[in-house]
Amino acid sequence: MAVVIRLSRTGKKGERKFRVVVKEKHSKRDGGFIDLLGWYNKTADNTQKKIDMKKYNFWVSKGAKPSPTVAAIVK
Repeated sequence: MAVVIRLSRTGKKGERKFRVVVKEKHSKRDGGFIDLLGWYNKTADNTQKKIDMKKYNFWVSKGAKPSPTVAAIVK
């Protein structure tokens, strides 16, 4: 089972908001997930994010690979 840390889209049409989730690699983008790590909201004027780094580091230590976008957000 390949596990990745990636973004899952939520919010209304035109208002993009994302959850940072742990899920299987071959599952749908907005399908079920294993664990919720936080959220990310990029608007035109600012960027808001909240990620539980303790959970993030736990999943990375277990072998979960973050997507390039999530890796850039965490830095």
